[in-house]
Amino acid sequence: MVKYLHTMIRVLDLDRTIGFFNLLGLVETRRNVNESGRFTLVFLAPPDQPECPVELTYNWDGDEGMPSDSRHFGHLAYEVDDIYEICTKLEKAGVTINRPPRDGHMAFVRSPDNISIELLQKGPSLPPEEPWTSRPNIGHW
Repeated sequence: MVKYLHTMIRVLDLDRTIGFFNLLGLVETRRNVNESGRFTLVFLAPPDQPECPVELTYNWDGDEGMPSDSRHFGHLAYEVDDIYEICTKLEKAGVTINRPPRDGHMAFVRSPDNISIELLQKGPSLPPEEPWTSRPNIGHW
């Protein structure tokens, strides 16, 4: 038997990254401050799914060895109630929508630490809607 525990990502600015995941609707479920190891772990999850957290690892003295974008990490994926509403909220907060939800079903954004986040519409795709249908991709995801 295998049980999912969490996904861990290293972060450079803990407060900024927590703010990003709060925009997605995740809330802090627990925190571990380790003074001897000089790091902080913050676990965030959807309010109704505390068993499915993302672990943010923040090293107090920086993380010179932080992997580059070629670290072979795929992405985190979250189902959302309204793909257009969450993308609008993120964009208003300054988040780039790398792959707009042109199909009413899927979008990609990046966290402040360049982690790719896939957003998927819950249930059937929403009807195509402007301004999203005519938006090009920005960067990569």
